[in-house]
Amino acid sequence: MPAVRHLQDSFNRLFEPSLRPWTPAVDIVETENDMLLKMDVPDVELKDIEIRLENDTLTVKGERKFEQEAERKGYHRIERSYGTFARSFTLPNTLNTESVRADYKNGVLTITLPKKEMAKPRSIKVEINNN
Repeated sequence: MPAVRHLQDSFNRLFEPSLRPWTPAVDIVETENDMLLKMDVPDVELKDIEIRLENDTLTVKGERKFEQEAERKGYHRIERSYGTFARSFTLPNTLNTESVRADYKNGVLTITLPKKEMAKPRSIKVEINNN
C-alpha cells in the first residue's frame, strides 16, 4: 500500500502548480548616467507588482498567479513557479533616489535609478604652460 500512496503523491504533484516563492532573474547595468535594474516577470500583471524604496533599499514584490481551475484542464506538466516573490537591493549613495522611474514591457520590469551629478563621470581640461 505505501508504494501506491507514493505513486499517487507523485502523480498529484505532477498536475499541481508550484506555489512556492520564486525568484525572478535580474540584470543590473550601469551606464554613464543611470543604474538600470531589469527583472524578468512574465505573466505578472502590473497591478500585482509593488516597488518600494526605503533607506537606500529597493524592494520589488509581486505575484504570478496560476490560471483559474477551469483553465487548468489539459496540463500534462507544470514546471514554472507561481506565487509571490520579493527581491531587495541595497543601493549606493551615489544614486538620486528622488527620480526613480519604472517601465514594464514584454514581461520585463525596468527600474531606472539616475546617478547624482557628483557621481557622473566628467572631463576636466588641463592646460599646460610651456615656460
